[in-house]
Amino acid sequence: MKKVWIAIGVMILLSPLFAYAADMVGYSEPLENAAEELGAEENQDYSGILPDYSVPGLDPHSGTLISGIVGTVITLAVALAIGKGLR
Repeated sequence: MKKVWIAIGVMILLSPLFAYAADMVGYSEPLENAAEELGAEENQDYSGILPDYSVPGLDPHSGTLISGIVGTVITLAVALAIGKGLR
């Protein structure tokens, strides 16, 4: 179990490098590209707690990093809760 947590920690620490690489090659979200091609317009009543991976008042890179950490923590918490529920 300890190896799993080490692997998760390493992935979290490396995630900013992947975000930087994606920015360097001009990566964009595939669903957003498809919506743009189809002429779909965004019409949201609720934009979420961290809209567009940003945190108000922070630069875009820090906001994306914090959004990623928050998403990772939420995903891990849900996965752990489901795992305990299945036991």
